[in-house]
Amino acid sequence: MDQLFTVRFGAMACDCEIMLAARDEAEAQARAQPAIDEVRRIETKYSRYRTDSLLARIHADAGRRATPVDEETASLLAYADALYRTSGGAFDITSGVLRRAWNFRTAHVPTDAELDEVLPLVGWHQVERTDSSVYLRTPGMELDFGGFGKEYAADRAAAALSAQGVAHGYVNLGGDLRTVGPQPDGSPWEVGIQDPRSATDTIAAIALRGGALASSGDYERYMEVDGVRHCHILNPRTGRSCTWWRSVSVVAPLAVAAGSLATLAMLKGEDGLAFLRESGHPFFAVDHTGAVHRRDA
Repeated sequence: MDQLFTVRFGAMACDCEIMLAARDEAEAQARAQPAIDEVRRIETKYSRYRTDSLLARIHADAGRRATPVDEETASLLAYADALYRTSGGAFDITSGVLRRAWNFRTAHVPTDAELDEVLPLVGWHQVERTDSSVYLRTPGMELDFGGFGKEYAADRAAAALSAQGVAHGYVNLGGDLRTVGPQPDGSPWEVGIQDPRSATDTIAAIALRGGALASSGDYERYMEVDGVRHCHILNPRTGRSCTWWRSVSVVAPLAVAAGSLATLAMLKGEDGLAFLRESGHPFFAVDHTGAVHRRDA
């Protein structure tokens, strides 16, 4: 019987790993490599930090001209549009520009005046799309695929593993996980949920025989000022940090769906619990008081 091997790598500013069943370490590495290459391809293409990425070209063209895009990018933009519409504008991939006012390496919470300078650059309604182009109408606008890019990469990497003949394994990109079947003996993968108030502890475990699990929380990038934790998940309307939830983890068939649901729940604040329940998906969530809310499969 094949053994389980772990192939670790770094991408998307996080620690990543691929677990898969193979005859030996060399076969495991060979089967994992196309999946790793796919993750890095997506990172290179859609990184907002690279000057040679597609997003960099789109941002440079903002207010000047439309930028040609391929079918993959058009599909992701269509997904972003669907998220914006179904969330009533809460999920807006133009809101990444708010990081100009927020610097989590310092303990400075932006003033209303500082946010007022960047909020006019936020608004999906200012984005014009066709099947082959995208145009940001206002100079200085940006797109940020951070709300689902890592999860999309996990799904694509899992597809690459399946194409290599892998039937048992998973892709874990910084805690966002997409499985490829159960363990070789048919048992589920036991996935730990990080305690949002401890970097080294887990607060729960979820069993997965298939599908994906993704998490969103206030513990990834944050600062605490006057006893209030301000995290990197920002309301696109106010520019302010989401404070109702410590963490939300969701199980769904695809990592991109699980991640979007988790982020939407964070953005919805107190209304996020009803949203999670209505979604029908299993979830594990910790609110700002430390109370746990969950729905098992």
